[in-house]
Amino acid sequence: MGGAGGSVRVMFVKVCGITNPEDALFAVAMGADAIGLIFAPSPRQVTPDTARDIVRELPPETVAVGVFRDERPERILDVIDHVRLRGVQLHGHETPAEAAVIRRRVPFLIQAFGADDPRLDRIDDYGVDAVMLDSSTPGSGVAFDWALAERYVPGRRVILAGGLTPENVAAAIEQVRPWGVDVASGVEASPGHKDAVKVRRFVAHAADALSEFSGDRGSA
Repeated sequence: MGGAGGSVRVMFVKVCGITNPEDALFAVAMGADAIGLIFAPSPRQVTPDTARDIVRELPPETVAVGVFRDERPERILDVIDHVRLRGVQLHGHETPAEAAVIRRRVPFLIQAFGADDPRLDRIDDYGVDAVMLDSSTPGSGVAFDWALAERYVPGRRVILAGGLTPENVAAAIEQVRPWGVDVASGVEASPGHKDAVKVRRFVAHAADALSEFSGDRGSA
């Protein structure tokens, strides 16, 4: 996932806010490594039953990531089992101890932080597989100052999110050089419904931008 042998690695791409199997399968066909299923309040929120139906249609190598915000760990564990999630993204004010509970149950854990989150001073305490840097208002489709992310990239798997689109993802990658990128509203026709052309262009532009620099920084 998100890495390949040789001098040029593969950019990890997660398409989030998936609400139906058709969008999930198209994102994967275009090259997405992971799809995001949002269980927190959102226009893109899905029920565990809907998420389970989506996951059943996915190729086995695709990582289905459940997105939770300030949820009880017990409920997250229940959803993991019901949906058969391979990944979890914690997108609230979770503590390192809460992240550790979830980490024991999934092979891939992401902790998301707003670019102005004071917890970034403790970023390495979380012991997660990847760190997501997002705008201070997740889901708003508004980009933050990417310069704020650059200091956290060295030595870490950083996934850049927040306001990314097919038009700006290449510039974001060239500036920040993250391990991965995440997109939701930037590739939508309407909230919760993806635009096939935008998804295809986003993945292609991310790959093109990555090809301009080399150095494999690991894989999940």
